[in-house]
Amino acid sequence: MGWQFRFSFSFTMFHVVLIEPEIPPNTGNIGRICLGTDAHLHLVKPLGFSLEDRYLRRAGLDYWSEVRVTLWESFAALRAAQEAGVRFWFLTTKSSRIYWDVDFRDGDFLVFGRETKGLPEALLAAHAEHALTIPMTDATRSLNLATAVGIVLFEAIRQQSLPR
Repeated sequence: MGWQFRFSFSFTMFHVVLIEPEIPPNTGNIGRICLGTDAHLHLVKPLGFSLEDRYLRRAGLDYWSEVRVTLWESFAALRAAQEAGVRFWFLTTKSSRIYWDVDFRDGDFLVFGRETKGLPEALLAAHAEHALTIPMTDATRSLNLATAVGIVLFEAIRQQSLPR
């Protein structure tokens, strides 16, 4: 018999944005993370796979139909649809600001790039003050996308559960 922990509190709403994701199992795993944390998943085209992809559904298991997903034609369209003052945080290996040094807030958007190239340089340059990184040794170029999403999203949730 294994241990199973379940918490019955509600999470603060966060948004996870994947810009041009390429690998269906990563997106499926991220969908499961979003469902488990009540986060909204935003996928920005072009996608490197079909949303009907069996690998996406396999990684998302039977949860995929329950995941709150919005598909966007572009990041500009996603951004334009949000209210003024909404914060976007851009995760990259090209920043020295560590994700845990940010005070995350309800409604923040956590933006991640493609598995092979990360976020577009122009997007990072335009939002350098909101670029964050996950520290790691020089032996690793980057982390798996689903792992990176989990690390940052759960830190944001942890911060929200602390007494204010």
